[in-house]
Amino acid sequence: MGLTLEDIQAPILDELEQFEEHFRGAVKSRILLLDKIMHYMIRRKGKQMRPMFVLLSAKLCGGIQPATYRGAALIELLHTATLIHDDVVDDANERRGFFSINALWKNKIAVLIGDFLLSRGLLMSLEHDDYTLLKITSKAVKLMSEGELLQIEKARRLNIDEVVYFEIIRQKTASLIASCCESGASSAGAPVDTVEQMRHFGELVGMAFQIKDDLFDYGGSKSGKPTGIDLKEKKMTLPLIHTLNKSSWMERRKLINIVKNHNTNPRQVKYLVDFVEAAGGLSYSETMMHRFADDALAILKEFPDTAASTSLRDLVNYTIERER
Repeated sequence: MGLTLEDIQAPILDELEQFEEHFRGAVKSRILLLDKIMHYMIRRKGKQMRPMFVLLSAKLCGGIQPATYRGAALIELLHTATLIHDDVVDDANERRGFFSINALWKNKIAVLIGDFLLSRGLLMSLEHDDYTLLKITSKAVKLMSEGELLQIEKARRLNIDEVVYFEIIRQKTASLIASCCESGASSAGAPVDTVEQMRHFGELVGMAFQIKDDLFDYGGSKSGKPTGIDLKEKKMTLPLIHTLNKSSWMERRKLINIVKNHNTNPRQVKYLVDFVEAAGGLSYSETMMHRFADDALAILKEFPDTAASTSLRDLVNYTIERER
């Protein structure tokens, strides 16, 4: 893939540095243990796609303001808190190739760190009267929690159809990217209909993003090897849901039995992955992913052609072309 995140970041390089200053300031503490953990966390930051969506959306919709940086920091604080809590719940020892907070400092401290980040986000918003940004982000956290719980509820019975699946990923993943774009536009002082337009744009990108993640479970990465993580966790994702809908009763029974009882058996998982590919589950999912991405790109066409709109368009394409 020729496009890199560095290329996409070009119009907002200075602003991303300012965002990092805001974020570092937001997590600073006089408690040495807390400050040490924050330092570890900041040094291992990810691709910064969420701050990019906030900053580029603001730049597109009127210009980056002081509130834009606070909005980006708020979303990153809340998102990081949810990831830390997820690692505790999942008993995960790694995050982005590094030891997770709970692996190094144990569960109790990890939960408290997540709580600290949540409280910092809330206080930062209230200190600057950023009530609209707080409302946007709080709504996203609520939807993310509901999406996770809906997925857990359905995973117990493995009875997810496409309608339920799209509702889960809309809440669980797309709501956060939607809140990034909505916050960016709102912080720039854009009209209500433009803010809603950007929220919808972010939601569509988020849907495409999650389907891309689902495809990695079946080998859609540079290594070509399936990760099988979703199958181990008994998550019903789009490739499998589409395949089950097309399969006979006997085939469905066999596939569901593998997901329920043999999801850590390499031979059985390979059978399922091969079956899903042969049944068209992967190609169907790719088609749906491109459909969401195309709908998002169509929204961008309604805005003036600027460096910000170009970078947002490239960010959409990066989302569906990335190798992980």
